[in-house]
Amino acid sequence: MTTSELNPKNYRRIFWINCLLALPLIALFAWPYIAFSHLLTIPPIIFYPGALFFSLPFALTILHGHVTLALGSVHRPHYYSWLGEHPLTYGLLFHPVLISTRFRLVVFTISIIVFLIGWLINL
Repeated sequence: MTTSELNPKNYRRIFWINCLLALPLIALFAWPYIAFSHLLTIPPIIFYPGALFFSLPFALTILHGHVTLALGSVHRPHYYSWLGEHPLTYGLLFHPVLISTRFRLVVFTISIIVFLIGWLINL
């Protein structure tokens, strides 16, 4: 095979696959949070944002893994720099902090805090 995986056509394909996977992954990881919120009768205005915060780190991890599998860990930064070079099209919703483990842990912690606040409000 003579074609390289480091070309814009391949990057666009990875981008569109990640877009198609994002919403189902967010829904998949949000339902346990919503189910536990229903059990504790937390109001929907609190548990829907919390469910989004809860599912976002898991979905981002899976999507980051998809990029790694498609390109390899050595070439993954090329894809993210390509996204950064296209801020008004493909990289519109991308920021380099999204791939940071610290960011994902902070968002997960925020979701737990939102859950606890909703639970304490209902006591």
